[in-house]
Amino acid sequence: MPHTLPPETEADARAMREPGRRMRSHLLDIAVELFKSRGLSGVSVAEIAQAADAFPSQVTYYFRTKEALFVEAACREILYTGEQAEHAAAQAGTLALYTRALAESVVASPGLALFIEALTLARRRQDLAPLIERTFERLHNEGDRAYAAIRDLRHWPHDDDPALRARRFWALALGSVLRGAATGVGTEVSARDMLALLSDDTAPQDPPANARPQLQVVKSAAKDKHARRRTRSS
Repeated sequence: MPHTLPPETEADARAMREPGRRMRSHLLDIAVELFKSRGLSGVSVAEIAQAADAFPSQVTYYFRTKEALFVEAACREILYTGEQAEHAAAQAGTLALYTRALAESVVASPGLALFIEALTLARRRQDLAPLIERTFERLHNEGDRAYAAIRDLRHWPHDDDPALRARRFWALALGSVLRGAATGVGTEVSARDMLALLSDDTAPQDPPANARPQLQVVKSAAKDKHARRRTRSS
């Protein structure tokens, strides 16, 4: 039979683990604020420990390396960013207002820039990639759930796929903020560009009816030119 601890021993074990969970969460709270203000390279393990009133050995005990701590902090922060965006958009009465509230909240959040840096880091540290993948999956699932719920509540048309919309939203958010950071474009411009790409009005459409006759004219002119050349050569 499998060995089981007596009830009082299980309670004692849980009590012993609880301080560890609190310390780990506290280190994450401290680290994410330092990372948001100074980035990965601007913060040391010793500084995180000092700010958390802990020892550097505690940081490495719970997270192994500063890079692993950074990625976990960034993943937790982007999930919090998504939750904040859902709350900001919850009262929107139209799909356009809902999308605008989401985009403006996410693009303005320092958590998104932090997560982008974590993506770059995970590209070099494949041992950190599984956490990134799980975070994306949760972001997409929660975005899917939130949009489907408010769409049903507001009786908006069911002519799109919530899962696809959530994936598209986060891909555009990451791309817009990364481009803005690289070019110096402000968050307002990034949010506006993102909204333009999310708008259904920008979907590809058939060419105007007068485009085809114009194309035929160009082709006919080319044939006439070729014909004139043959006439002169003969």
